[in-house]
Amino acid sequence: MKYIVVLGDGMSDYPVEALNGKTPLEVARKPYMDMISQKGELGLAKTVPDDLPPGSDVANLSVMGYDPHKYYTGRSPLEAVSMGVELSPYDTAFRVNTVTLSDDADYLQKTMLDYSAGEISTKESGIIISDIQKALGSEFLSFYAGVSYRHLLVWKGCEGEWSCTPPHDISGKKIASYLPDNPVILGLMQKSAEILKDHPVNKKRIENGQNPANSIWIWGQGKKPVLPSFSEKYGVTGCVISAVDLVKGLGICAGIRSVAVAGTTGNIHTDFGAKARAALDALKTDDFVYIHIEAPDECGHHFEIENKVRAIELIDEKVIKPVFDTLTAQGVDFSILVMPDHATPLSLGTHVADPVPYALYRSGNNNNNAAYTEANAAKYKLNKSGHTVMDYFIRGE
Repeated sequence: MKYIVVLGDGMSDYPVEALNGKTPLEVARKPYMDMISQKGELGLAKTVPDDLPPGSDVANLSVMGYDPHKYYTGRSPLEAVSMGVELSPYDTAFRVNTVTLSDDADYLQKTMLDYSAGEISTKESGIIISDIQKALGSEFLSFYAGVSYRHLLVWKGCEGEWSCTPPHDISGKKIASYLPDNPVILGLMQKSAEILKDHPVNKKRIENGQNPANSIWIWGQGKKPVLPSFSEKYGVTGCVISAVDLVKGLGICAGIRSVAVAGTTGNIHTDFGAKARAALDALKTDDFVYIHIEAPDECGHHFEIENKVRAIELIDEKVIKPVFDTLTAQGVDFSILVMPDHATPLSLGTHVADPVPYALYRSGNNNNNAAYTEANAAKYKLNKSGHTVMDYFIRGE
């Protein structure tokens, strides 16, 4: 038996006025998702406990079968693992975004204009983070460049707990009420704004009509996690296919390999088909593949209604269809699970902890359920805690 998870990050939503009161899942043309739901099983899963932040870290940890209450230690340590950055038990990792803040002279009066600095290129942001490291790095503080706007800070020997806000939660808002309550972290952010104000990369971006990366924003802190082996837990070999370090690192921490796929970006311009091809290639030797697609989430954060609908359609057409059709034609027994990790409502531009719809098909199923939507899923009594869905998917428990 082969097991395929197709994880549409942030795919579920609330009704949207511009879509005549429907959600993107209800509007999108997605015949394969609907078929999986109709012939298989449809239900809701609570992937984010109400007492934990509704981030992709908590949600994907849950979907992969790990109880967040037991195993969640923060977002950035997972990203550090993916980036090959070693953490001791005494180190704290932080996510570092390159962001665009308003040009108010007083840092405390600035507004979060763009949490991704216009989805700045990896090359440009790499130069910026290198210069930040030269200016602000130390024996205890080290900055590491990642992909696009997603980077890393490691604070050696860091102790204590602080409040840090995800920048995508405060788009269009004054930052004063959301600044970290640690003076070292806040100081690094303020100093970065002075360093980046007239940075050559930003001057060129402004000339080209692009948002400058005029500050860093530090958040998502945590210690290195220790997860039980996924393969030992479920008796399968597997891999993770994702464009984002968070999910790659989660897979690595769980003892399953991360497959690098050329042309994947973490947004709607990613090569959806390349992920499907990589999954089919992996399934020649592995039993399990976790295909993570970030695009719907990014569209939700950017309030891009049409793009979110289109992202769902592309997942259906370019990822699910070729995987489903190829395995069916090969006569392979397989199970496929389609779900979001969390909802990213277009009306809010950020994550919520609401239950999410899942659809699960096993070879030979021929049930008569409804199409794959939030409202239809809510009618079924297959509701589950998020971390038990994987048990049910693989073990049938």
